[in-house]
Amino acid sequence: MVKAVPGVLVKCDPSIKALILNLDKEFGNQYVIEDLGDEEHLLVKNDRIQELKRRVQEEISKRIETKLDEEE
Repeated sequence: MVKAVPGVLVKCDPSIKALILNLDKEFGNQYVIEDLGDEEHLLVKNDRIQELKRRVQEEISKRIETKLDEEE
């Protein structure tokens, strides 16, 4: 039997896509339904999109802070 999972099509640049795929792997495949095979599209679980946005923002903030600390 086929099971449908509601999803959201996410379009992003390749670096953010790589970040999302890494987060998905790190958290036990909780976010991504399907990598659509190009450089900028993913299908993400509808009920996890807000959590994923938060985690992406946190990761970007950490990387910016680290970069700023290195420059000082």
